[in-house]
Order: sequence, then C-alpha cells, then structure tokens
Amino acid sequence: MTEDKVLQNIEEWVKGELLNEKSGHDWYHIKRVTDIAKEILKHEKADDFTVISAALLHDIADDKVTSDVNMALERIRKLLERNEVADETIETIIDIITTMSFKGGTGKELSYIEAQIVQDADRLDALGAIGIARTFQYGGAKGQAMYDPEISVRDQMSFEEYRNGESTSINHFYEKLLLLKDKMNTPTAIKIAEEREEFMKNFLDAFFKEWEGGL
Repeated sequence: MTEDKVLQNIEEWVKGELLNEKSGHDWYHIKRVTDIAKEILKHEKADDFTVISAALLHDIADDKVTSDVNMALERIRKLLERNEVADETIETIIDIITTMSFKGGTGKELSYIEAQIVQDADRLDALGAIGIARTFQYGGAKGQAMYDPEISVRDQMSFEEYRNGESTSINHFYEKLLLLKDKMNTPTAIKIAEEREEFMKNFLDAFFKEWEGGL
C-alpha cells in the first residue's frame, strides 16, 4: 500500500470520527493543523509520512474529546496496523500524539523534529482569529464564563488543575495562549506565531476597553 493511500485512509477515518465534534477539536481543526504541518515541512527536514499521520491523528486520543484515552490509542494502533504501517513508525506516531500536549505548561520537551512540527502546527491553530474563536467555543462547551474579574488567572498549575480547575475563556489567553509563541520549536512557526499573537493582543485590548464601557 502506498503512503498516499494510507494517508487517505487515515484522513477518511479521522474525518468520520471528529466531523461533529463541538469543542473546537473537530475535523476542520485537524485539517488546519495538517495543512500547517505541511507548510512547516517545506522548511524542515523530517519524515513527511510520520508528521502528516500524527497531525491527522493527534486529537483522537486527547482527553478533551474521549473518555477513554487508552482505548482511543489502541484504535489508532489497529488502524495503522491495518494499513500496514511499520511498527517503528507506529510507535513514533503514538509517541508524538501522547507527548505533544500543552498540559498546563507541564508537557514534555520534544527532542525530535517530527514531534516538534506537529506540536507547532497544533499550537498555531490555537492562535490568531481561529484561536480566539476556538477559545470561546471550548469555554462554552465546558460551561465556563466568558470572563469574570473575580476569577484569577492561574499559574504554576498541575495538569489536573489546568484541565478541571475554575477559569474563564479570557483567562485562558493568559494561562496558555499568550505563552505559546515562546514555546514554538521551528523558525517557520515562530514567525507565524508572532503575527497571530499580535492579533490576539489587539483583541484583548479591545475586549477590556469594551468591558469597562469604553466606546
């Protein structure tokens, strides 16, 4: 089976799994992340198949979209085995998707380029206009307030505190999103992140001005 055919099969499977996801981690997020990863690949020497496969699969086993991470990982493994992906490549893909998450700033530092590219692509989709929209979509899905000045921005969080502690959508900008530019791995991602972060800062300036009744 050719790599192109395998990637097509993976894409179709992931699309079926996440098309109707409602927290901002749907198929269209996956497609954007994959497209960004392909753009970064134009400037970095890496294994294209591993990067694109991991980009397509990266949210299937995320605890934000599944209640059984281990079962989701096993389904990914079986999908790749059915498509005759080499065992070593399967292990690399699994490693990428299980270590790339932000996790409240407690995530592992990634040591190889394929993982770094997928992580950068995913983080870039959390920035800019799309990032703003996804932040409020996710906050709404979790039942969070848009903003509450009585709820303080959190820092030095454990993963459990990051995922389940009290916060707001606006706080999320300070707890995660505005930290991402300095955590990018590749020069291409850093450049894109700079532009998208600036857009978000301008949005926050306007938000707080309007929150205080400014015209």
